[in-house]
Amino acid sequence: MDNKNRTKYEEWIGTDVYDSAGDKMGAITNIFFDDVTGQPEWMTVSTGWLGTKEQFVPISGTANHEDGFSVPYTTDEVKDAPSIDTDQEHLDADEERRLFEHYGLNPDGLDHEATYLGRERADEGYDYNDTRDIAGDGAAAVTRSEEQLAVDKVAVESGRVRVRKYVVTDDVEVTVPVRRQVARIVREPATGAGIIEGDAVEEVVLAEEQVIVDKEVVAKETIGIETETVVGNETVSETVRKEKVEIDGDVAPDVK
Repeated sequence: MDNKNRTKYEEWIGTDVYDSAGDKMGAITNIFFDDVTGQPEWMTVSTGWLGTKEQFVPISGTANHEDGFSVPYTTDEVKDAPSIDTDQEHLDADEERRLFEHYGLNPDGLDHEATYLGRERADEGYDYNDTRDIAGDGAAAVTRSEEQLAVDKVAVESGRVRVRKYVVTDDVEVTVPVRRQVARIVREPATGAGIIEGDAVEEVVLAEEQVIVDKEVVAKETIGIETETVVGNETVSETVRKEKVEIDGDVAPDVK
C-alpha cells in the first residue's frame, strides 16, 4: 500500500480529525492508497504534543464533522495503534495486518466490505484512480475509455416580427347618375274661340339632383402574426479522444 496517488485527496491534508467523543485529535498528514485497487484506505493523523507523533487511522468509519472528519475511535485507541513509520512510501502487508487487528477489522476479508465491516466513509462517492489490473484467473486487463459526443439544444432568439399600420391616400373616382328637370315647349293646336287677356307669365319650377359626398370608416380585414415550428438538420462536428490498447510481449494464440 502506497501514498503516491494523492491527486483527489490533497485537500484532506491538514484537515482536523475528531475522536468518538467529538474532541479534536489532530490533523491529517498523509493518505495511503491500496496497492491493488488504488482506493485510499489509511490516513495518518498527528496526535502528539504539537503534532510530533503520527498514527495510522482507517478511512473506513470516517464521517464529516464540523470543519473536518470524525472517527469511531477514542484518542487513546489511536495513540495506542501499532508504531509504524509514517514517513515511508509503502505500508507492507504485515504492518497493515497489525493495524487491521488493532482497529477490530478483518485482515482476511475476501472483499472490501468484509475487510472493513461495511463501514461508511466520509469520501463515499469520491473518485479515485482504480489501478486494478487483475481480471479472472490471472488474466491481465485494463479499462479502455473514450470520449463520446453529447449534443444538446437550447432555444435562442433568432429575430423579431412587427406589424405596423400607416395611412395612405388614394384618389377615388365614382360615376353617379343624377336626374334633373328641363323645360320643353309643347305647342298643340287649340279649338274654339279665344280670349285676349293681355300680358301673362307662367312660371314652372325645375328640379335636379345634386351629388353629396361623405366618407365613412369601415373595417376591411384583420391582420395577425402566427408562428410555426419547422424542423431542419444541422451538422455539428467535434474532436473526441479515445484510448487504444497495445499488447507487448509473448501472447499465446486464442484457444478455440
